[in-house]
Amino acid sequence: MKNDKKLVQDITSMDVDFAKWYTDICKKADLIDYSSVKGCMIIRPYGYAIWENIQKILDTRFKELGHENVYMPLFIPESLLQKEKDHVEGFAPEVAWVTHGGSEELPERLCVRPTSETLFCEHYANIIRSWRDLPKLYNQWCSVVRWEKTTRPFLRSREFLWQEGHTMHATEEEARAETVQMLNVYADFHEKDLAIPVIKGAKTPSDKFAGAEDTYCIEAMMHDGKALQAGTSHYFGDGFARAFDIQYADQTNQLRYPHQTSWGVTTRMIGGIIMTHGDDNGLVLPPAVAPIQVVVVPAAMHKEGVLEANRALTDRIRAAGYRVKLDDTDNSPGWKFAEYEMKGVPVRVELGPRDIEAGQCVLVTRYNMEKTVVKLDEIEAVLAEKMTEIRDGMYQKALENRERRTFDCASLDEIKETLAEHGDSFIRAMWCGEEECEDKVKELTGVGSRCIPFEQKHISDVCVCCGKPAKHMVYWGIAY
Repeated sequence: MKNDKKLVQDITSMDVDFAKWYTDICKKADLIDYSSVKGCMIIRPYGYAIWENIQKILDTRFKELGHENVYMPLFIPESLLQKEKDHVEGFAPEVAWVTHGGSEELPERLCVRPTSETLFCEHYANIIRSWRDLPKLYNQWCSVVRWEKTTRPFLRSREFLWQEGHTMHATEEEARAETVQMLNVYADFHEKDLAIPVIKGAKTPSDKFAGAEDTYCIEAMMHDGKALQAGTSHYFGDGFARAFDIQYADQTNQLRYPHQTSWGVTTRMIGGIIMTHGDDNGLVLPPAVAPIQVVVVPAAMHKEGVLEANRALTDRIRAAGYRVKLDDTDNSPGWKFAEYEMKGVPVRVELGPRDIEAGQCVLVTRYNMEKTVVKLDEIEAVLAEKMTEIRDGMYQKALENRERRTFDCASLDEIKETLAEHGDSFIRAMWCGEEECEDKVKELTGVGSRCIPFEQKHISDVCVCCGKPAKHMVYWGIAY
């Protein structure tokens, strides 16, 4: 039991040091390891398996909506990147450059892709000719590089994994519909599969993606009250099309510029799962993306027939469609319990000699540590109920945390008082639409604009900062 206790003690309590708690879990749950390349991480098999499950679910949804996967080069010539002025200016501080090939200096610097709009546009200029070629609904799964100064596993690293959708449409209406549709796909995935409640909205003009006309996002609250931008979707208008001379002949044979979108989510979702659901014993994973959904732990495994009964039960659970693992190692049951709690496995099944004799087993759900005695012949039906219960319970717990830490404020003093009393929180407050006021709110209170939510709430008639007539209610917060 000493080892069991030490395993948990190795995790710093989230109430003592949330940042250390987070990195402890990333390491102790075998999600990542650090690399000799500063700012980059090794995603270990267990961490990568979570990403694979995320990828599988989203890729299926994208394809159901007609999107096709492609792959673009890793490198972007500097001249290509320079074609869209706002875009290159937005990414310039984070770009990594390749200047040599072997020992020879390159005639033109190559950017290691921070995003792929310019590559897609170059390709679209070669393949779009007619209205019949539209829409183009492309997506790629890849890694990108942004030379971040401050890094943290999953949340911010110099190389990270993501998907980036890039689509071209004949009209503004179609492109805008695509932008909102994909934002809704992300929101639905977070809420139904990751059990993370999100707020959908638009970014303020100063916080838009470089080169976009409009940027939409989903914002989630972490356990500590900070915000995480969990996904974005951008409408570009025809700006990139004009810069790259992408034109198509419409049905009257008139040349038109198509309208473009892009949208993406990254491995920071794994960080979001950790910080939304985790506790002082480790990870708490939603069933949809858990690499192991059920772990079977035999009790008194050395006794006759016990291991065989556990194997048979494991086979039944696997046949019912669950990702299941039988731990038949010689580690103690206590060690195994702590290990799989650390790894956030949604359901643990315990089966020993007395259980076998009684025709039952014990189920323990990770998110609330509730024990249930289940008849062996009902295991499949009970597991189905438990998986839904776990997802719903995790979602409700996260929603309650967000609601408890969301406050309406009508003045800067009220914002400061609220934050002083309650710590990091979401603040709902009115805004006049001026960037100067947006900056001043952050300067004087510490919270920045997160989004202009689609669901508006009237808090007052005037801007929280300047007192002029308000245009929007904004969510403000401190973000990762």
